[in-house]
Amino acid sequence: MGKKKPDRIKHIPQRTCVGCRMVTSKRSLIRLVKTENGITIDPIGKMAGRGVYLHAFQDCWKKGLKGSIAKGLKTDLSAAELRIINDFMATLPENDGQIIQIDTETNTVDQSSAANKTDL
Repeated sequence: MGKKKPDRIKHIPQRTCVGCRMVTSKRSLIRLVKTENGITIDPIGKMAGRGVYLHAFQDCWKKGLKGSIAKGLKTDLSAAELRIINDFMATLPENDGQIIQIDTETNTVDQSSAANKTDL
């Protein structure tokens, strides 16, 4: 009889939010993509093109608009692209200074106040 192989731990892709620089699972972030037609929001995360990732909070998008989105996409954002980003950002909730961490093994969310974090 052969030995039973132990269950393999599934690899979960990690990405960095360009707004807050926190590394988290790819599925918990929203992707912006530079395509031939300009900047678009990639809800599935599979579009071809250079992309950046952001949390689904206005705070991260506001920080990203200060330059890290354009730098990550290696392009200058046009007025039309900024309008698309701002319109989408308006639909997102505000974060209010909380740090969101997702435990990828248990898929649980840990929210804690940034004021309580001294090691950041």
